[in-house]
Amino acid sequence: MDAPPATEPDTEGVRDGIIRTRALTKRYRGGQLAVDGLDLTVPAGSVFGFLGPNGSGKTTTIRMLMGLIEPTSGTARVLGQPMPRGTRAVLPHVGALIEGPALYGFLSGRDNLIRYDAADPTADPRTRRARVAAALDRVGLTAAGGKKAKAYSLGMKQRLGLAAALLQPRRLLVLDEPTNGLDPQGMREIRSLIRELASDGTTVFLSSHLLDEIEQVCTHAAVMAQGRLITQGAVADLAAGIRGRLVVTTPDTGDAARVLKEQGASDVTVEDDRVTAEPPDRDLAEVNAALVTAGVRVRGFGVERASLEDAFVALTGEGFDVAG
Repeated sequence: MDAPPATEPDTEGVRDGIIRTRALTKRYRGGQLAVDGLDLTVPAGSVFGFLGPNGSGKTTTIRMLMGLIEPTSGTARVLGQPMPRGTRAVLPHVGALIEGPALYGFLSGRDNLIRYDAADPTADPRTRRARVAAALDRVGLTAAGGKKAKAYSLGMKQRLGLAAALLQPRRLLVLDEPTNGLDPQGMREIRSLIRELASDGTTVFLSSHLLDEIEQVCTHAAVMAQGRLITQGAVADLAAGIRGRLVVTTPDTGDAARVLKEQGASDVTVEDDRVTAEPPDRDLAEVNAALVTAGVRVRGFGVERASLEDAFVALTGEGFDVAG
């Protein structure tokens, strides 16, 4: 007997964004305001980075988007459907990895996926084993598929959770800290997989506290801090309005640092033959001329492009976990 067809979500509403929230707010008992008036729009086909330090409200937002908890106020629409009311129509088209996968430790990785798939009323049992094998292969767990999940490392558990989200074609993939516990090679593989999924037409919503992860893989991003949205937009645009750091390459680093300070530069740092600084509010040609006049041998002079880290610090005034 064929599996029943999944209810199709409202494709008309998706034109305004695969995910769209308006004034979305969650206040827990005791008064803690976890998410405060969130207006978020995730374009169809994007790899959307949801960025913020731990405790900024990212996971609470994701739980509301997936219908796991109800908002205190405001609205959330996923695939054009209001959540949590539209959960039954939406979730068959969404793959999710939230707060780490829930696994049966006494079962193998392969048998865990079979259990996941059997619980999906839209999954065709006739193709189950082939789809499980393909999902394991896609996340690099084919060799470990017969191993009990309790023996998996944290990174392997993350991979298995991602495999579970990929058992069926998905219009939207929601990943909460997907590279948690992975070594650098594993992180590169997951990033490559995310790009591949996006090229196939899947919208990927990726929550992370790692700035470099967002910058390498995402087309769009939003920045959260203390439950509030700070900014959102194309990744290339987020740092565009932020001035980068001035970099002077010279063997005369001590003299160069002194002159830059005299010219009004701040946060001057020296490393090897490079002196970097926050540029002063004046014509940089004059700064270069002052260096030359002071006898500094300038071998390189310019402003580096601002990074997402620079943008975050400028927007929030806070430091950030860049490398994990």
